[in-house]
Amino acid sequence: MISFDEITRLIPHRYPFLFVDRVLELEAGKRIRCVKNVTGNEYFFSGHFPDLALMPGTVVVEALAQCGLLLFRAGSPRQRADKVFLLGAADARFLKPITPGDQLVFDVVAEKVISTAAIVRGVALVDGQPVAKAKLTFAAVDRSGFETAREHRTS
Repeated sequence: MISFDEITRLIPHRYPFLFVDRVLELEAGKRIRCVKNVTGNEYFFSGHFPDLALMPGTVVVEALAQCGLLLFRAGSPRQRADKVFLLGAADARFLKPITPGDQLVFDVVAEKVISTAAIVRGVALVDGQPVAKAKLTFAAVDRSGFETAREHRTS
């Protein structure tokens, strides 16, 4: 199990954009199981929707991505690059609504992992039932590579 403090050491996300409360299981480089407790005071519920609080699908995908990032970075010093970016989300499906009081359990499995990239497949569950799923692609870059890419984009 990985504590909340360790999660914040492994990934850069912080409140209000950190969507993983705890890691329950981890097989480094293979699979991870994480938890997010959905509360009624989440910032997105005030606008999505004022009369029917539903967790936005994009937030669920971001939570899956954060779990994938934890899987990519935890237990492997070679994957401690300066920055890791989500490059793609494919086959995203939203199967059931997620509301305040739900406990989301995320199961993320690595399909392919190399030193600088990973493809993972994740499913979000509430009470053991799938509520969302997606396939995600990540890439690790050091800051110099990021700065070079940004310079090319702006010139």
